[in-house]
Amino acid sequence: MTGSTTAHWLAEKEIADIVLVDILEGMPQGKALDMQQSMPIVGKDVRITGSNGYDETANSDIIVITAGIPRKPGMSRDDLLATNSGIVGSAVESTMKNSPDAIYVVLTNPLDVMCFVAMKKGNLSRERIIGQAGILDSARMRAFVATETGVSVENIACYVLGGHGDEMVPLVRHSNIGGLPLDKFISRERLDAIVERTRKGGGEIVSLLKTGSAFYAPAAAVAQMVEAILKNKHLIVPCSVWLEGEYGLSDMFFGVPAQLGRNGLERVHEYELTPAEKEMLDASAAAVRETMQSLKI
Repeated sequence: MTGSTTAHWLAEKEIADIVLVDILEGMPQGKALDMQQSMPIVGKDVRITGSNGYDETANSDIIVITAGIPRKPGMSRDDLLATNSGIVGSAVESTMKNSPDAIYVVLTNPLDVMCFVAMKKGNLSRERIIGQAGILDSARMRAFVATETGVSVENIACYVLGGHGDEMVPLVRHSNIGGLPLDKFISRERLDAIVERTRKGGGEIVSLLKTGSAFYAPAAAVAQMVEAILKNKHLIVPCSVWLEGEYGLSDMFFGVPAQLGRNGLERVHEYELTPAEKEMLDASAAAVRETMQSLKI
């Protein structure tokens, strides 16, 4: 659902032709045909193709990897490690043959480690592999703040860094409503509750759906990244990227403010963090490293 919903968001933006790939015969073809038939209604000239192989993806500018088993109630993102690393590795190797210069956007969980798998399997430079996580986590926090305050989401800026897991770091001090600190609108108790709900946002949806995980918001976040790259927008958003000393961290994928343009990652921006914020970020990094160390590639 995340892949097809991403395609839906992108088709609405009318910025690229799209190929859906899945191993299930008929499924990507059927979804693509259904979506293609909606284009005259919404007035968009986009070609959407479905396939069970990778030949149709040849010469792609961007490869979006959403493939993998979803979380079910009681599962952590890390429980998906072994199965999804094989799926992501295979997808990278297969698409590289057809699109050797493509930029990769990864959504499969556990996100930060799956980006590492993709980089290693494709021997990709750090600019060409970016994980979608922080945009989604920040959007969840913005949604919760909007519900709490009744203020438009357009006036709310929230920033969530760190690994895409329960140790993620919502930066309350850097977030604001119309330029004003969040604590001008929300009590400390309610802010703490919003931070905790943000960290557990994915699990909350999994527990409600029972047979899958979130796909509308994650797909919208991927579409924003793809648009930023294709339009060379130089957009700064929280993404999982390969760090080379930024925030005192190296040799790992981690959620930080990343600037995206036509060549993928352009640069990492560093916030000034308090000792308490840095401690939380380091704890999140330690959790990501622990998962990386259990990976066999």
